[in-house]
Amino acid sequence: MAQATQEFGEWPLKRLMTEVCGSGHKSADDLTRAQATEAFERILAGEPDPTTLGAFWLANRWKRNTPEELGAYVDVMCERVEYAEPDCDPVDCGANYDGKGRTAILGVAAGAVAAAAGTPVVVHSGDRVPTQKQDAYKHVLDELGVHTELTPSDSADMVDETGFGFYYQPAFNPAIDELFERRDMMGVRTFVNTIETLANPAGASVHLGSFYHLAFAKKVVDTFVASEFHDLDRVLMFQGMEGYDDVRPGYTKVAEWDAEGDDAGSDGASFDDFEIETAEYGMDLEEADLAVDDVAAESAAVTEEVLAGERDGAFADAVAVNAALRIYAREDADSIEEGLEAARAAIDDGSAYEVLEALRDF
Repeated sequence: MAQATQEFGEWPLKRLMTEVCGSGHKSADDLTRAQATEAFERILAGEPDPTTLGAFWLANRWKRNTPEELGAYVDVMCERVEYAEPDCDPVDCGANYDGKGRTAILGVAAGAVAAAAGTPVVVHSGDRVPTQKQDAYKHVLDELGVHTELTPSDSADMVDETGFGFYYQPAFNPAIDELFERRDMMGVRTFVNTIETLANPAGASVHLGSFYHLAFAKKVVDTFVASEFHDLDRVLMFQGMEGYDDVRPGYTKVAEWDAEGDDAGSDGASFDDFEIETAEYGMDLEEADLAVDDVAAESAAVTEEVLAGERDGAFADAVAVNAALRIYAREDADSIEEGLEAARAAIDDGSAYEVLEALRDF
């Protein structure tokens, strides 16, 4: 943890706790943007003692963060991110960094399929991030023999060369990585788990994410609007398995937002939510059909087999639908149905497997 050497304002975390946000979830006040900015700057500088920091994180969790607070936290983080933009403009996939533990991670396969269909995709994760410390993108790629501990510039080259890129959190976001031990000691998720998924290390104009409840998708959209750093054109989010960016089978909700000069966020006319039945897109299965015992190893095996055209059924359908959503997110298809046609064609003609081979050779 870096030592506090910089000058701060008038709001140490203890004062914020006693005067603003620490009185409980019903009576606590929200932080102003300036207060939130100073608080996170202090945290990243290593200034608060562990007790005060833990109390502050819990107070934020109890009262629930506003988009203005999250936007400030995001901006402080992004000032410290090492960005490396590929020549193409990929879809940024911001899955929960603390991973999955019950169902296959489909985003590597879906990203390779989308890339083969002409939609570049970027994914990013850390390594056993608190609190769950389960399998994430890195671990599936490691099982597939793809290099993951890359510099940001190498990650950008990977995107341009293969259509799919992985950015490694310790390399592009070291300030957040340095919080690992303190986050691990908390035992519960903090706002850091939310904002790290919004780092967007490739500077993409489209963000794809997931949610348990629609209210969270609205909060993410409003956080991007509140952020002074990000300038996204489009956000697509859906109900994902285990909160990850793999669409949940069955009847599920999708949220869609286009900037279009609209700064009203989720209250504006450019925000829409709609429901889909994944069976209508060839995904006639239940979440239990996608369950695995060893998430990283079995997800890698599924990826290999689906991309090689050696596996059909539930996993192949799920990969195709998730690829279709990535293609649709970037508006390379006018509908999810059109994206699904492009995804299945990329699997059938072998080009999706060629992406995987290119990733291994990179």
